[in-house]
Amino acid sequence: MGKNVSLLLVGIGGYGNNYVKGILNNMGDMAKDRFTIKGIVDPNPSGCQYINELKDMGIPFYNSLDEFYAVDSADLAVISSPIQYHAPQSCCALEHGSNVLCEKPICATIQDALKMIDARDKSGKFLAVGYQWSYEEAMLDLKRDIINGKLGRPKRLKTIVLWPRDKKYYTRSSWAGRKQDDRGNWILDSVANNATAHYLHNMFFVLGNKLDTSAYPASLRAELYRANEIENFDTSVIQAYTDDGVEILFYATHAVKETKGPIFQYEFENGIVNFGGETGEKRIISATFNNGTTKIYGEPYSTEIRKLWVCIDAAAGIGDEITCKAETAIPQILCINGAQESMPEIVKFPDTLIKREGEPELTWVEGLSESLIQCYNNNTVPTAMGISWAKTGKEINLKGYCSITL
Repeated sequence: MGKNVSLLLVGIGGYGNNYVKGILNNMGDMAKDRFTIKGIVDPNPSGCQYINELKDMGIPFYNSLDEFYAVDSADLAVISSPIQYHAPQSCCALEHGSNVLCEKPICATIQDALKMIDARDKSGKFLAVGYQWSYEEAMLDLKRDIINGKLGRPKRLKTIVLWPRDKKYYTRSSWAGRKQDDRGNWILDSVANNATAHYLHNMFFVLGNKLDTSAYPASLRAELYRANEIENFDTSVIQAYTDDGVEILFYATHAVKETKGPIFQYEFENGIVNFGGETGEKRIISATFNNGTTKIYGEPYSTEIRKLWVCIDAAAGIGDEITCKAETAIPQILCINGAQESMPEIVKFPDTLIKREGEPELTWVEGLSESLIQCYNNNTVPTAMGISWAKTGKEINLKGYCSITL
């Protein structure tokens, strides 16, 4: 079984609820030998749905990592705090001898990601990033086939995610939809750097030449828009290319009425991999090969916190390899930083197309869903389609890119 792993949970509201729920659901006899919760760091833990259960267990609460490490230690710190805290908290935990599982995205900027890698290397500990599809066997099975050449050379990978988000979503915190917080810390919160970040990351992840690596973007051009009254964008179209010339197309928005996706199509020399149908109802990854055969890889949703069990086993010195490391997650941040530089001034949709309705109020753009689906189906972008509101950003070279300069 390996050693009993001591856990520190950092941020238990928001997405952190998923970790707490998963842990509480697995607190049986086996858990007594597998892990122990040493502490919780959260200055405002009321956002946790399970706070009473945690307090009943006698787990100590702390306002900061410094408070915790002044009196205790942990083998693994699970960091689910807001984006702007990922880098400083991960570095702090590593410097105090903890391994780290940091939620996605790894952080806000490439320069902070490089600092995190440096802190990891100095600590001798591991730094995992919580993109759940990167730990799912269905996705790893697909990636093995890609690595082994069964699908042939990659040609184009595209993904579309149309996820409505209402006013409650954008008012849930002081940092939602912002580029920086009041102290000047980078956040870059957006549709592509939060709710749908998984699916942008995944296109680079499956193209990595090893299970724990990703392909990197060499260049990109972005179209960034907003309908909601926020600082950053709620709609993005990103067209990127890898060093090998593989085209990556990503369409994502919160400014629509109906949910669609994630839907993806990964095109290879020997076949096409699909996930989701026209309405996104099919949750199976499948490949159709040019010779007429098919392969079903299954659902990439076995358990959202498989990443936690993988990291607990790694901290115990046993079990699965960590398949999403800091370097594995960096391509998504490169795309986000590059997109923001490609179009630093976010384009507002025409007022005549912006609709607001419901309670909580939902802001959506008339015709946007249809336009993005049309672009996805035609492997193109809104400006190339001649859509009236469309504007394009400048091309950004991401080779050697090490600092965002907004």
